[in-house]
Amino acid sequence: MTVRDINGQTTTAATIAATIAAELGVAVTQVTATVGLLDDGNTVPFIARYRKEVTGGLDDAQLRTLETRLTYLRELEARKATVLAAIEEQGKLTDELRDQILRCETKARLEDLYLPFRSTRRTKATIAREAGLEPLVEALLGDCHTDPAELAASYITEGFDDAKAVLTGARSIVLEEIATDADLVGEVRERFYATGSMTAGVVAGKEASADAQKFRDYFDFSESFTELPSHRILALLRGEGEGVLQLTLDPGDDEIYQGMIAMARGLEPKGDAADRFRAECVRFGWRTKLQVSSGVDVRTRLKEKADAGAVDVFARNLRDLLLAAPAGQRATLGLDPGYAHGVKCAVVDPTGKVLDTVVIYPHQPRNRWSESVDVLARLCATHNVDLMAVGNGTASRETEKLAREIADKVSAATGSRPTPVVVSEAGASVYSASELAAEEFPDMDVALRGAVSIARRLQDPLAELVKIDPKSIGVGQYQHDVNQVMLADSLDSVVEDAVNSVGVDVNTASAPLLRRVAGITATLAENIVHHREANGAFTSRRQLKDVPRLGPKAFEQCAGFLRIHGAADPLDASAVHPEAYPLVRKITGATGVAVADLVGNTRVLASLRPADFADDTFGVPTVTDVLAELDKPGRDPRPEFRTAELKEGIEKISDLAPGMVLEGTVTNVAAFGAFIDVGVHQDGLVHVSAMSDKFVKDPHEVVRSGQVVKVKVMEVDVERSRIGLSLRLTDEPGAPVTRGDRGGRDSGRDGGRDGGQRQGRPQGGGQNGRPRRKQQPHGQREGQRGGQAGSMADALRRAGFGQ
Repeated sequence: MTVRDINGQTTTAATIAATIAAELGVAVTQVTATVGLLDDGNTVPFIARYRKEVTGGLDDAQLRTLETRLTYLRELEARKATVLAAIEEQGKLTDELRDQILRCETKARLEDLYLPFRSTRRTKATIAREAGLEPLVEALLGDCHTDPAELAASYITEGFDDAKAVLTGARSIVLEEIATDADLVGEVRERFYATGSMTAGVVAGKEASADAQKFRDYFDFSESFTELPSHRILALLRGEGEGVLQLTLDPGDDEIYQGMIAMARGLEPKGDAADRFRAECVRFGWRTKLQVSSGVDVRTRLKEKADAGAVDVFARNLRDLLLAAPAGQRATLGLDPGYAHGVKCAVVDPTGKVLDTVVIYPHQPRNRWSESVDVLARLCATHNVDLMAVGNGTASRETEKLAREIADKVSAATGSRPTPVVVSEAGASVYSASELAAEEFPDMDVALRGAVSIARRLQDPLAELVKIDPKSIGVGQYQHDVNQVMLADSLDSVVEDAVNSVGVDVNTASAPLLRRVAGITATLAENIVHHREANGAFTSRRQLKDVPRLGPKAFEQCAGFLRIHGAADPLDASAVHPEAYPLVRKITGATGVAVADLVGNTRVLASLRPADFADDTFGVPTVTDVLAELDKPGRDPRPEFRTAELKEGIEKISDLAPGMVLEGTVTNVAAFGAFIDVGVHQDGLVHVSAMSDKFVKDPHEVVRSGQVVKVKVMEVDVERSRIGLSLRLTDEPGAPVTRGDRGGRDSGRDGGRDGGQRQGRPQGGGQNGRPRRKQQPHGQREGQRGGQAGSMADALRRAGFGQ
């Protein structure tokens, strides 16, 4: 199906490259070269970091988009080939139809064109055609001056026993032609989406139910399809799914659509005897065919839009969480808070190795506070604990208070005060019960494994969180309602990009972390760990080639992202790829400075011009990156570690008062605002309208997950467990502040601890950001036939279209 151009490239490939280039706003040559790299088995992180000359400097985000579009467009081309073959086999493929199919830019348009040729069951129209009713249809649609019933009487036959049945059969033929007119279907569908709106109301009898209250803002609601944001679409669909909301797709003025159908199929009123028949065909064609199919398409499109938005929010939050500041290699005590079942505690050394575990019962009902302080103070002193990681679930603030008292006691005894830090425990229970945790700690109680995870994620969030299914980390909105394959693919890409941007110490990394390195499969990750255990630590990158099944391609992809600290060659601890080591030797030869002395030598490196070392093998971009890496080898892109100073005495929502200024940590960023943990077991919400004095389109422009911020308390609703916050510290409580509802957001604990939510945090679907009340129908934006159709409204109505 493809034809090669003068350069040997297929026209299909050239078209795909041109399409992607236009969408990304880059040169076709950049896309073509990148496609070649992807087809050769190169990973996105490797291409983004080490093939800048080839791609023209495309970053990882552009490469991910390119990869996604490439898959879609190739699937589209494959489907075109299938459709063309199927139609040709039927002997119905014309040159015009072939051209239309080849020019399709979307799968939807392609399926519209293929619709008339699908092999389907026998329809009413098929039966009518078999009965010989097509000549009647032609007569009725032409200039007809005879009563249609009289014409129909001459076509009475088996299955069509009277004139009424004959006319119904003739109408079925017209309706099928309307429903399979690709151009008409496409135009109606686009107009439906562009001008229609979603309306919602409460299902009768559900108004007072507890489940319905989280959706009460949608009991009388309407908003245009094009303006519905992702989170609102998902809230509406969830409300419908739970049997609380009744959703209706309002396309706008029916007569406009009927006019479009009439003109497309030659069914306009002619003032003759068949006008009533034509009017019925148009009306039925709209109500039973195109309105239904367009509604299905709009629902699909809205869901895809909602999924894309929600997945994007989740991905960005996950990236921020994974790239949160690490506390570093410091002895840490992890505390997994609880009441009746006690506080699970685990001490890990600077490398994350478990040194000791214990369960204490400082809170109700046992209230062994003093005993607990003594036990943990001894642990901290024995193991020189520097940090105490307190999980932010149930009993978090009480346990943090305990940690501060322990820190004071240790300080008085040793002069060294361990620092208490509240840590997100999202997904910790998922890890605790996983096969990976059982394999790592086969003899440890499941509950204690959670404390280990909490301690380690303070030391290095990235290294620990990669052990957990990204969906269980819970920093998204409606994550269980969206397309799970799309979500998983997106989150996997985020984890891969995050891991490779930081780099991995091959001698300390776990198999789950190694598996996220470019070019390393799950099997290779296990092989690396087993080789390390059997032969000792790697002392050079070259030794990676001794790992079973780690061939040249895998080495090429992964070597630059793996670090070997203390290696004989200092470059092995940097992001300089082994293929660029000759370039570094060239630089050392020119400067007369040995590699060991060149690393970190800003004075010498700053004096060098990248162009002086560029050649056919290493271009200016690569030389520039190498010089930057030599200046700060193995530089961690993550921010400096910092913790929020939670205010003494503020432990529950009732302790809050409007006007208070507090420090907190951003736990989640949604399309409508950000959730902030200020230490009261219930996140407060900063609506997007309270984030800045300037207009903020996207909350991610202002904050990120894991960031420490100062907020002012604007509103406290103890009964509904809601806290309204503002990042504008000059705001005065009581002043009007747009506020969103948290009800529609999946909790930050999805799949995590304490039943999936922090104490007091509502789940389920409600609105996020205030939805619009029911409005007048959305203003009509005329389509190709819409304007003309509108001008025909009166004539159509007179012909019976509006009855």
